[in-house]
Amino acid sequence: MTIFHVATTGSDSAAGSQEAPFRTIQRAAEEAQPGDTVMVHEGEYREWVKPRRGGLSNTRRITYQAAEGEQVVIKGSEKVTDWTQTEGSVWKAVVPNSLFGDYNPFAIKLEGDWVVRETEDEPRMHLGDVYLNGMSFYEVLSKDALANPTRREMVVDNRTGREVPVVNPDSTVYVWYAEVGEDETTIWANFQDADPNAELVEINARRSVFYPEANHLDWITVRGFELAQAATPWAPPTADQPGLIGPNWAKGWIIEDCHIHDAKCSAVSLGKEASTGHNFFTLRHDKPGYQYQLESVFTARQIGWSKESIGSHIVRNNVIHDCGQNGIVGHLGCVFSEIYGNHIYNVAVKREFYGHEIGGIKLHAAIDVQIHDNYFHHTALGIWSDWQTQGTRISRNVFHDNGRDLYVEVSHGPYVVDYNLFGSDASIENMCDGGAWVGNLFAGTYLLQPVMERATPYHYPHSTKVAGYAVIYAGDDRMISNIFVGNGGDPADASAIHKHGVQDITRVGYGTLVYDEYPASWEEYMEQVMAGLPGDLGVYLTVKNAVYIRDNAYLDGARAYAKETDAVTDAADPELKFESTDDGVYFEITLPDSVADKQIPVVAASDLHRVRMVDLDFEEPDGSPVEFRTDLVGNELDGDVIAGPITSLTAGHNRVKVWG
Repeated sequence: MTIFHVATTGSDSAAGSQEAPFRTIQRAAEEAQPGDTVMVHEGEYREWVKPRRGGLSNTRRITYQAAEGEQVVIKGSEKVTDWTQTEGSVWKAVVPNSLFGDYNPFAIKLEGDWVVRETEDEPRMHLGDVYLNGMSFYEVLSKDALANPTRREMVVDNRTGREVPVVNPDSTVYVWYAEVGEDETTIWANFQDADPNAELVEINARRSVFYPEANHLDWITVRGFELAQAATPWAPPTADQPGLIGPNWAKGWIIEDCHIHDAKCSAVSLGKEASTGHNFFTLRHDKPGYQYQLESVFTARQIGWSKESIGSHIVRNNVIHDCGQNGIVGHLGCVFSEIYGNHIYNVAVKREFYGHEIGGIKLHAAIDVQIHDNYFHHTALGIWSDWQTQGTRISRNVFHDNGRDLYVEVSHGPYVVDYNLFGSDASIENMCDGGAWVGNLFAGTYLLQPVMERATPYHYPHSTKVAGYAVIYAGDDRMISNIFVGNGGDPADASAIHKHGVQDITRVGYGTLVYDEYPASWEEYMEQVMAGLPGDLGVYLTVKNAVYIRDNAYLDGARAYAKETDAVTDAADPELKFESTDDGVYFEITLPDSVADKQIPVVAASDLHRVRMVDLDFEEPDGSPVEFRTDLVGNELDGDVIAGPITSLTAGHNRVKVWG
């Protein structure tokens, strides 16, 4: 095993030893072989690291790491120092196009499948960005808009209709506009009271910071870096999905202990590559993007999408923030991965652009992916698990102050959501079948919606092999030992918002009342099916899935499923509160006696009815029965426990450290 050293005092013509280090990380990447380590020393490196080869196994990796105790920053930006004042607080800089090579982000439009625009000819924004002392600016689409920029305190979330805050450090608005010529790019920026020639000003210059150009470079570890300021493109599931950092369709990467921020779109990508489709709906308009996404699943199988060659990544203990689209993104390439210990915030809340592929974590086909012990706040959406959420487990995460906390979409399960703290006003959007929701706390609304116009695939257990596909009837959910919190005097009765044939499209409320019209057992479901015979498809379109709901607690106006006989309902306001301190994040709750006194046996796999459509049981990734071992704060689950994610709570006021 060889250790190659890189330092800002080095030379790429040196030997790469500790005494004679390389100057660039890329130079070391060209030399590193399986089993080698690239040790990078203190300093700032402005480059796009493109690994040339991967490791051979989990024990013969190529490792890239910051030297212990040293601050190493890798940036996709370049400094701009020669600014000329034009009018008032507006300044101009001219940079040669050679600075960008063949990727000038100020010339590349931000577009792709599911980017939301009011009209087809609406002006597109660009992938460029300007930073003042690390703070990202906003793009304006004309020079006239530079002089008097305005800041919207609130904007409307396109999906939910709710107002959400725009994240900005103060009321001052910093904006830029660019024009790209044949040989040079001219950038104008409103720096307000700052002098750009006296401050640090940077511009995006590279698509990525650490991302191979070739596929199948496996078994690479990236550890301990600050990675920042990349002009990443929009990353829908029907396109190539490059991120600021990522494996680019490979297996077995570890990304850990990094500080990752300021990706124009996506920071960490575990996503697909271009041969399985690249924005064909946007380019062709000949059929729906849904159809192209469905095709990408089958095309991926043809090029070797399997557990043996793709996925099984680990993304852990990173801080990820200030990204326009996603903290972590991935379609297909994320399978069998584990994502834990990450702090994710300020994602898709700048609201400079919008689309239907946003989230702190946005995954498609998260087969057997384990997402646990993460902390999400101030994101437009904490986790969005979309399509083929099968074997997926979302466990022991903390959410608050998000536009929405968790959205599970058009999947058939089995999937598990257990011992999470959902602290935002909109806790859950559920457009799936086959979930097990155990031991959570929901501080906000719960939305339930069938999706009868889109059929999505399901798989053989613990495999990418497609077993079938089906529309989403909704239901077939298990809701056990959760706490639901209402909004006080208004119980927010669930009601159908829209209609689609014989199925209600959307029901929303505080609690499990959204399931009121669903059968309470498998036997009741089958009775309704038999009553509709003879027939075939039409019979099932009129019957809702069974649900299995018991032992939940409902506070402050939240309401129970009409057929739940063992619910605890209490009008008490639990006075929920989150507080972030230097020591960590604390959660406060005042628990009524009625909840604290009810003991519930810890849920076992045998308590979870087999999922109907996929016809599978709830299992761990290794195929053993699913187990519920620990709660949100690490308490061992044994015997009887109270409802909710923290089983050590007692009656009255509680203050518990939940992160840090």
